[in-house]
Amino acid sequence: MTIFRLPHTTYLEQENHNFQTLFDNLTSLIAYQDQYVLLFIASAANTLTEPRMHDLEILIHTYLEYCRYQKGLNEKTLQAYKIDLLQYHSYYSGCPIPEVLSRNNLIHYITHLHKNYKPRSSKRKIASLKAFCAYLQYEEIFPENPFERIKTKFQEPLLLPRTIPFVNIETLLITAYAEAKHHADTNHYHTCLRDIAVLELLFATGIRVSELCGLNQMDIDLDRGVVKIYGKGARERIVQIGHAEVLAALIRYRDAFTQDIESGGAFFVNRVHHRLSEQSVRLMINKYTEKASLPLHITPHMFRHIYVKRMTKNILQ
Repeated sequence: MTIFRLPHTTYLEQENHNFQTLFDNLTSLIAYQDQYVLLFIASAANTLTEPRMHDLEILIHTYLEYCRYQKGLNEKTLQAYKIDLLQYHSYYSGCPIPEVLSRNNLIHYITHLHKNYKPRSSKRKIASLKAFCAYLQYEEIFPENPFERIKTKFQEPLLLPRTIPFVNIETLLITAYAEAKHHADTNHYHTCLRDIAVLELLFATGIRVSELCGLNQMDIDLDRGVVKIYGKGARERIVQIGHAEVLAALIRYRDAFTQDIESGGAFFVNRVHHRLSEQSVRLMINKYTEKASLPLHITPHMFRHIYVKRMTKNILQ
């Protein structure tokens, strides 16, 4: 980073001085306190038309801070943006600004994405870059958005959501209850109660796994059977639990983990008394899928698809 140092008696202290005059008169090498300083003052016109020479990684960090505190994006979205933008930074490592974000470089990178990633992943990475370039233009760091002269539309295959038969969900729940019964007199029993509560809530409400793991003690009122869920885009919704078995499973879990819930604040906790992670939920579902000998891969999001399908069927009837 270049450090500009000027003596106290320079023209910079003169009020209402013209920038063009500074450019014409102060581009020189001067000695001040035994240090040589190169003075370069850009004209006002050039400042408005030429991008400032920042390190790309610094610009990415500034953009992510903007997304966090001004746009209010959630952590998962921020992490996705960070991965996508730093991946681009790594791909063109050593390339200076503004050439690194030139139209030709972007086109070449988009081709690279299409060759090496699935359409959905490519689309997300391109969207991250487009949003970043739009930010640079908005902040007047770049005079124009290079994506305005790039066509990025492409055909994304339309795939039906992955779902599983209702009978397989029943088998999964039966297996979890059988596991709890088998370990009724062991320390593993409490873990089984938690697993059953998680599975029942996924199936009964269609809650996303990120929303489930983000639930806090104050978000669940089991006396009224109400769950407050904070979804994508910081949107809040209230879900009523109408199934007695689901409420009973949640109450049994709460009573078994009362101390951990009250001390940490998270409703679902793991074996080390911390908030249950999304990966732990996925591994738990895989465990019961294997115990039930189900010949398929079940993800937490499939519970959501089944819930929507069931609700749609009830509405049509």
